This record gives sequence, structure tokens and C-alpha cells, in this order.
Amino acid sequence: MSISTPAPAATPLSNLAENLIGSEIIKIGGQLNARIAAGDKIANLTIGDFDPKVFPLPDAYLEEILTAYREGHTNYPQANGMEPLRAAVSRHLARKQGLDYSKDEVLIASGGRPLIYAAFRTVVDPTDKVVFPIPSWNNNHYSFLTSGEQVAVQTSPDNRFLPTAEDLRPHLAGASLLAVCSPLNPTGTSFTADQLAAICDLVLEENARRGDRKPLYLLYDQIYSALTLGDTVHVDPVSLRPEMRPYTIFIDGVSKAFAATGVRVGWAFGPEHIMKRMHSLLGHIGAWAPKPEQIATARLLQQEAVVDGIIAEHLGKIQERVGALHEGFLALKQEGFPVDAIQAEGALYLTVKIDLQGRPMADGTVLNDAEEVTLFLIREARLGIVPFYAFGGDRKAPWFRVSVGTLRMEAVPTIFEDLRAALSPFVA
Repeated sequence: MSISTPAPAATPLSNLAENLIGSEIIKIGGQLNARIAAGDKIANLTIGDFDPKVFPLPDAYLEEILTAYREGHTNYPQANGMEPLRAAVSRHLARKQGLDYSKDEVLIASGGRPLIYAAFRTVVDPTDKVVFPIPSWNNNHYSFLTSGEQVAVQTSPDNRFLPTAEDLRPHLAGASLLAVCSPLNPTGTSFTADQLAAICDLVLEENARRGDRKPLYLLYDQIYSALTLGDTVHVDPVSLRPEMRPYTIFIDGVSKAFAATGVRVGWAFGPEHIMKRMHSLLGHIGAWAPKPEQIATARLLQQEAVVDGIIAEHLGKIQERVGALHEGFLALKQEGFPVDAIQAEGALYLTVKIDLQGRPMADGTVLNDAEEVTLFLIREARLGIVPFYAFGGDRKAPWFRVSVGTLRMEAVPTIFEDLRAALSPFVA
């Protein structure tokens, strides 16, 4: 006679593991993929990625990667990044932004994410205040991972969801880190020189008050800096206020500029002593970019005309797509539908408003929050987009991120036909 043994109950894990919140974007993506796998045809404009069939990896980059593999660059890279790449990034920054950072002030890793994590870990102690605007990407999660005190500052559509100096002023006293991004994920909007300069002045004022105490650092994520649209000009803290150099940690890389999200080459640059500490931390984690990709990126960045051509081609495709979607939403607005859109200024995103909450449909059904609106759009409009609550916003807010990295232009008319049909019960 066999005796069955009950399965052991799940044992508690670390506080971090037990309380870490999963990605809302991945959750929505999972719901979309389940419906697509079941045969539904849905326009998935959720993920901040590129479809290689729409935005292929540039031929010149692909050839350099293949060449580096054939040459046998398949052992460990330098822990802080291959010297030729750090030197190439240094020259690239000088050419594109007029920034003077030596190769020893540049750190390479496997994309922007580990560099952001390392920056948080390097300057934020447990219970330190971390200030960031909402909506924004993942700052809440990085704050949790470093046991920082999250200070999420609500922004306004009147200012294109970018934080102003006045928004931030009440929160900077005693903070260790202010994290901002421009062009901004999720909104596709960008700081003007005056807006960013005013924020820099706040940081400088706060640090002047502190004297020799631990300073307030600015994390400036400019991963979309090459992808500014229309007349928008990318600005950065150190170019506007050179005094910001000791306090600014930049994040950048190849993923967005070259439609190379899977290549995993990112770089941080800033004060050398901070880069060294971030290097030490990442060395224990092993978050190195693959050596062949590093060699290839160094060689690509030296081909200045090729780089400029790649970026120009990507910008043209993105501008065409966000422009078509922007026009489509404004046309629906003119027809009385409860929608709106904010002009895209950078990245690959468009901010749209779909204001359905609390509006009864013909059958009396009421959508109560943005999650219900999101599921309604997937089900009825065959459209997947990301609500701003996935970026720390209010679940009642009617704003959404639309990503164009997977969008085929021939799909645009169908998207608006389906959207018009789904929203017809709500038309004014």
C-alpha cells in the first residue's frame, strides 16, 4: 500500500521576490498573444520594439556583427566594455552632441536596463528618496529594487506629460536621485532647452545648499536621443549647464537609434568615479554586451555617413507612422469621437486619449477604468495599446501609449475602420 505525501507548501522567499510587481505591459502583451494565437487578427501596438520585417537591422551593422563572429571575438569582453567601443562612443558623443567625455568616462553593458539598475544601485541607499515623473518607464521598479523611497510626481497633458521645474521643486530636498527621460517613454514628447535648463538649475541649487553632503544626481535617459521628430532638437543637461557634469549620469545605446533592440549594446557615461563603481557592480552580475556586437558597434560608429543614413531612414519611417496615426485620431476627434492625440516629438510613440470611462453603451455596459477600456479595445477594435497606468499613472486616466515599431503602413486604414466601428456607441 503506497502512502501519498502531500506536496510541500510554498516557502516564503525574500521580501524583494515576494513583493516585486510584474510588468503591466507584459501582462497586456500576454492577453494579446493569447487572442492572436487563437486566430484573432489584432494590431499589436503595445511593445516598444521593432518588427525586423518593418525595421530590419541595418545591413552595414549586420555585416559588421557577422564579421566580428567570423574573426573569433567570442571570448569574454572587457568588463567595462571593449576599449575600441568606448573610444568610438566618446567620438560619437562629441560629433552628435558636442559632449566631451573620454573613453574612461564611458561604460558599456548589455543594453540600457542594467546600466539604469547599476546607476540606481550606485547612488541610492535604502530609504533614500528617488524622484521621478509619471508616466515614466520602470522608475518605480528600479526604486523598489534598490529599496529607495519612491516620490512619483504627477505630470499634466497641458505640458505634454513632461515634468516642469515647479512640479519637481517641492520634492528634491534630501533626494539622492532624480530620474528623467527625453524623448520620453511612453509619451513621445521631449524637453525644450528652457524646460530642461530650469530643472538643471533646481539640481544645482539643491546641491549648493548641501555643501559636502551626498549630492542629488540626475539620471538622464536619452536612449531615444537620435529619434527626434519634426523640428524637435534633442537637449541634454551638460550642454545646457556645464556645471551639471559632476551630477549627471547619461544612459544611451544602439537599441532604438539602429532598431537593434536584440543586439544588446548600451552605454552610460558620466563622472569617472561613478562609472567605475557601476562597472564594479555590473562585473559581479556579468551584464556584459557580447564581445562581437561590441566590436561591430565600434566599427559601425566610425562610419559616420553610414550611421547618419541609418538614423535618417529610421526617422523617416517613424515619422510616417506616428504622423498617420496622429492624423487618424484627430480626424476621429473632428467627427465627435471621444479621442485626442498629442503631437509626437521623438522616440517611436504617440500619446492618445480614448475617453470611454463612465460612458454607457447601448446595452448599458459601462467601462469603469483604463484596464477595462484596454480590454474593450482589444476585443472590439482589435487594437492593442498600453494605458498610462502601466507607467505609474492613474487607472482612471484616459491616456494611452501607441508604439509604431511593428506598424505596417498598409494596416493604418483598417485600424481606424475597426476603431471607428468600436467607438460608434460613444460618439457625441
